[in-house]
Amino acid sequence: MNEPTADVLPERPQALRSRRVVLPGGERPAAVHVADGRIAAITAADEIPPGTLVTDLGELALLPGVVDSHVHINEPGRTEWEGFATATRAAAAGGVTTIIDMPLNSVPPTTSLAALAAKRAVAAGQVAVDVGFWGGIIGADARNLDDLAALHGAGVFGFKAFLAPSGVEEFPHVSMDVLGAAARRTARMGALTVVHAEAPSVLALAPPTVGRAFASWLASRPPAAETEAVAALAALSAASGARLHVLHLAAADALDDVLAARDAGLPMTVETCPHYLTFTAEEVPDGATVFKCAPPIRDSRNLDRLWDGVAQGLFAGIVTDHSPSTPALKQIDAGDFAAAWGGIASVQIGLPAVWTQARARGHTLTDVVGWMCAGPADLVGLAGKGRIAIGADADLVIFDADASFLVEPSMLRHRHPLTPYAGRVLNGVVLATYLRGRRADGDRPPRGRLLER
Repeated sequence: MNEPTADVLPERPQALRSRRVVLPGGERPAAVHVADGRIAAITAADEIPPGTLVTDLGELALLPGVVDSHVHINEPGRTEWEGFATATRAAAAGGVTTIIDMPLNSVPPTTSLAALAAKRAVAAGQVAVDVGFWGGIIGADARNLDDLAALHGAGVFGFKAFLAPSGVEEFPHVSMDVLGAAARRTARMGALTVVHAEAPSVLALAPPTVGRAFASWLASRPPAAETEAVAALAALSAASGARLHVLHLAAADALDDVLAARDAGLPMTVETCPHYLTFTAEEVPDGATVFKCAPPIRDSRNLDRLWDGVAQGLFAGIVTDHSPSTPALKQIDAGDFAAAWGGIASVQIGLPAVWTQARARGHTLTDVVGWMCAGPADLVGLAGKGRIAIGADADLVIFDADASFLVEPSMLRHRHPLTPYAGRVLNGVVLATYLRGRRADGDRPPRGRLLER
């Protein structure tokens, strides 16, 4: 491979040629021509105009950049957990060229115009990939409903709410009544509302988490909490006409309601995450708090059923829910599941994690691109992202689909190199990441943009 190494693609015409270009219609040999940061043409592999600088990738795959619509960057306010510089460098190293930042766990949370302005100000000049922002809906007292229209006008990609406690006091969860009032407003705006869907009434009846046993954490967040919440959201979508999106679905039992909502034509969608498609409860050791997340990783039968849902097209996307914290908050030494922060850090390795499992189940790179690139881009309305198509941004990933690697903490670019994937062999190696035709990975100056809806 004649791998491009320049920070900026040359002024002369440039084309990347591969026998494995993953296009919206499938994988085939092609040449992708880049000009002014966009894809100018897609031709047969041998249709190269004279004077074009050609990078011949051979059998290496050329993918569109991954779009991760579920990332917690935590800055400002909790930059010791993560930050724009570290999170976006990790994203670029993993083939992710666009992320949408969640409205928590920053302080202040992105629940007002002033908070959005503060977040944009601290992000400016730091981001190695393109970054957009979610707004938030908070409080049983409906405290920021009057802020939603202004946030929408300022370009947030939608609004996040929790039905159960979020884990941080400045982002309180909402009742279904408040969510209903918010949904009626977002429906009039045409805005997307994304929801952490666990029913607090079910969680209140579950046994509390105690000590180092993962089984105790699992029992405290039963599947019924998700199924009840998803059913309630489907009813709300039907009543309000609001676009509702279920975040990080872990319980495959809820897929029946997802399928029914789809068949009824409701504007409700759902996502899942690489960790729910990779790990099983049976393999999580007691005290291994790097596996703690909410909802929790469930059993092997549930994992297989989630993959059945993926194969049926029930998910709008697969996104990481990258949510890191400090080793102390993660209770790495004590291994206390009750006290540990819940969140899995994986923005750098989501693509190979999903490809590893997908290939073993007979899926293709075209499938993975649909789930991780085009799907999330379509969810948030970024038509120029997540696909290799004429006019789209030249966000490209050179990917060795047949190589494998051992996940070692030293290779991770996010602030605290803690991840449940450590020590695991994954398939698929990201060799280079381009953002609008420029290299974005490595230690290059950050060239990402702050996006508006």
